[in-house]
Amino acid sequence: MGPSILKSLLFVSYVSFVVSVFSERYGHKIHGKDCVGLENNVKDIQEPCPVEDRSTKGFRFLNYTTKPSRVSSLPDVDFDVGEMYSGLIPINMSDPSRALFFVYQPTVGAPVDEITVRMPSPNTRNLLIKKDLAQWRTCSLEGFFQENGRFLWSAGAFAPTHNPYSWVNLTNVLWVDQPVGAGFSTGQVTATSDEEIAQDFINFFLNFQKIFSIKKFKIFVTGESYAGRYVPYISSAMIDRHDMDYFNLQGVMTYDPTVGSFDYVQEMAVAAPFIHANNAILNLNSSFLAELDVIDQACGYADFRNKYLSFPPSGHQPTKYLDYAADIECDTFDFAVTAALAFNPCFNPYHVPDTCPMLPSVLGFSGILEVTTPGLLIYFDRADVKKAMHAPPNVNWVMCSSTPVLLAPYDQGPEQNPGGDSSADPIQHALPKVIEHTNRTLISNAQWDMVIITNGTLLAIQNMTWNGKLGFQTRPTTPIVINLPDLQYETAFVANGFGGLDDPQGLMGAQHFERGLMWVESFASGHEQPGYQPRSSYRHLQWLLGHIETL
Repeated sequence: MGPSILKSLLFVSYVSFVVSVFSERYGHKIHGKDCVGLENNVKDIQEPCPVEDRSTKGFRFLNYTTKPSRVSSLPDVDFDVGEMYSGLIPINMSDPSRALFFVYQPTVGAPVDEITVRMPSPNTRNLLIKKDLAQWRTCSLEGFFQENGRFLWSAGAFAPTHNPYSWVNLTNVLWVDQPVGAGFSTGQVTATSDEEIAQDFINFFLNFQKIFSIKKFKIFVTGESYAGRYVPYISSAMIDRHDMDYFNLQGVMTYDPTVGSFDYVQEMAVAAPFIHANNAILNLNSSFLAELDVIDQACGYADFRNKYLSFPPSGHQPTKYLDYAADIECDTFDFAVTAALAFNPCFNPYHVPDTCPMLPSVLGFSGILEVTTPGLLIYFDRADVKKAMHAPPNVNWVMCSSTPVLLAPYDQGPEQNPGGDSSADPIQHALPKVIEHTNRTLISNAQWDMVIITNGTLLAIQNMTWNGKLGFQTRPTTPIVINLPDLQYETAFVANGFGGLDDPQGLMGAQHFERGLMWVESFASGHEQPGYQPRSSYRHLQWLLGHIETL
């Protein structure tokens, strides 16, 4: 037996031991019909079919070391979950005390040698009312269960349903609770920067691939909101490994991302025109709008936009952040949010058209509020769900934990360092590096997102230099027309005699591509784009994976 074979066998044995220790420690025991997903050609689209025989035949990633992580069924999901794995994997195999929780769903389509990583959504921001500092709260498993997983339990729904636009139709998808401190992940929080978080993730990711016998796969990294910082830094760390066996980064996609000065540029400086553009929904009175305009002028936001939101850019923008201690009167975001909440208690800055009543959700959140509904348990905090998913039973799961995941002092880093993050904004170094390496990076912002506003993200891009030039040279105007059929609600339309009225969607956004960066504005969408506009998001994923070249 050669030394390389012996080394591999020893690693497999060691991994099996570690995984079995995890199962024992957390009280869990080891315990088809072909599906066709959406294809590139519209006429070939078929609704994905469930795997009904509940067998493991054809499970590509099921082996001796992955068997303890296999999820055979989930409570209240009354159909076969197919090939699915979840559990904890240590960041360092010699220290199981710090581990990240994952959910892995291999594609239901033809096998592909690629992994699309979906970062969690640290997107619930405490309001800055009464001079409180901003704080981002890391949200767990929302993407998996209410956006792009193989099945969804959407807010207001009675039970889980198949997701016809699941990303699993096209690619192998890995959702990860990270950084340490998020969701079901375990261990002491130690990170003070996105660079440290990136190192933790790629060490976990290397262990994940070895456990699942994955090698030489293409890697795509995606996320939304504050993951707009994590995604570029993690992708940059992958590039630095120079390892095509395990870190062959091919593309990156971020939704409504905090890539620049996220409070000043992506929110405060563009809040006033956003409020005016959407006031038919918000219904704020004329005296409020007049006061908002005075603040917009007095705090320099109007001049900032007029000078720097131009194509091509007029030059590098000065460093800007809002000093909440000294300039709280310039906080246009919270000024507007508090006014909107008074008029509409169900106002949701992540999706501004929301009105009352608040829809019950098994994740325990509605808009910016933690909300529990009598008789409706928080799904991932149920003991039977934790057991089925090999999650630590002693963790009190909440969708968006207030536990800090970054611990830098508050006088370090950008934006007065809300949340303990000492790293530079991604547009300065990490994001340009990723764009230039992949030449396939997509940044998208939603029309109805008030937390990260479309023109604010464009302003951030106009302050970024990549592939030899500053910003976009041309204003994004190319239309996005979505012709994918409605597979979610079609049955109800047909049953009511309205068949065909629900598609095609038609004009659903604007796109622009320059020097390796694809920009997208998604119409009629909120912050969590795969949940609000799944057909548009599906098209974005097709572009990311290289299946199409325009949207």
